[in-house]
Amino acid sequence: MEKNYMKLEFLSKSSNESFARVVVAAFASQLDPTLEELSDIKTAVSEAVTNAIIHGYEYREGIVIVESRIIDDEIIVIVEDMGMGIADVEKAREPFYTSKPDLERSGMGFTVMETFMDGLEIESIRGQGTKVKMKKKFNSLKDKE
Repeated sequence: MEKNYMKLEFLSKSSNESFARVVVAAFASQLDPTLEELSDIKTAVSEAVTNAIIHGYEYREGIVIVESRIIDDEIIVIVEDMGMGIADVEKAREPFYTSKPDLERSGMGFTVMETFMDGLEIESIRGQGTKVKMKKKFNSLKDKE
């Protein structure tokens, strides 16, 4: 059963990455997460938004959309851009793969998202954009029962 939903749209400026992270963390706080769970979500959102800005739009202006849903004890976060898209999603998921080696990017964005969240789905169409869907189940709710 869906409890709550929020949607945020902002310009693809790197200064908005921390804004998105804080908004999603504030939204998630209604699930009474542990500090570790909150930190996990903030880290994953940071990576997804940074990818949208750097890779999706290549520093051109565009819109990044962040949606979040709370269903029972789980949060679903979707980060979407209408940018360049990813040519090979499976290759992009490989640790240390980066399409921007000149920017000294670590190539760990999707790996970090997978590590800190319980689920990660990536949909991308070249020239149309990318949608990253992440899920996190909150164990802190079980501990309180």
